[in-house]
Amino acid sequence: MVSSKSSVPPSADRALGALPPQVRDRLEAFRHTLRESLGDNLEALLIYGSVAFGAWNEGTSDVDVMIVLRDDRREVLDAIGHEVRLARYAARIEAMILRRDEIASAADVFPLLYDDVRECNILLAGDDPFKGLVIRDAYRRLRVEQELREARIRLRRMVADSERGALGLREVVRRKLKQLRSPLRALLRLRGEVTAVDLDSVIRGACAAYGLDADALLQSSSPTVSYDLLTSLIDAAIADADAREEGAPAT
Repeated sequence: MVSSKSSVPPSADRALGALPPQVRDRLEAFRHTLRESLGDNLEALLIYGSVAFGAWNEGTSDVDVMIVLRDDRREVLDAIGHEVRLARYAARIEAMILRRDEIASAADVFPLLYDDVRECNILLAGDDPFKGLVIRDAYRRLRVEQELREARIRLRRMVADSERGALGLREVVRRKLKQLRSPLRALLRLRGEVTAVDLDSVIRGACAAYGLDADALLQSSSPTVSYDLLTSLIDAAIADADAREEGAPAT
């Protein structure tokens, strides 16, 4: 069964406190080294993703961080390369490196990522570059449909490739549900239905919107039933997103 998380994102102290000491120590060393190496070129360092919204799991989750630079010349990247690699190998700290002046202009292609980061992040250095960022609903709708259609296509291949029968099908459903959290939550917001950020709340909200049994899907007691519900959920969400195309009537 997918575990339920708190509907309220944890405070920064509580979110970081949930990490093992060795991961917190590596994060602090990472922050210190970047500030020393980059100086004023470090516009922001923030944590986003599972740590920020309280869904990090030891052994399966990465610590997603975003490094925002003013200048991204090769020499700058070379200077922080060792620390970036060390953080990844020592504590599964995965860094995305952005340049400050490209963030606003990329809101049309990364609307769901930016929404997640803007809503829930832990700022470790600098100032939050996502505060006040404007993202159009049209960008969200297009990205939602793209991610849902890609998920549906890949789901077929995952099932065809699986050689583990019901056990394999259960794992396929579990993995795909995690990938659907962001586009489904964004679609619910486009419908005017606000839900908490955790996976359980999003799936339950989406199932309620499309008249599906959330318990049967999340509990995975019957892998075939869960799979059928998952495909029904994705298909219903795709139809909804497609109908919301500019100029088309919403359903």
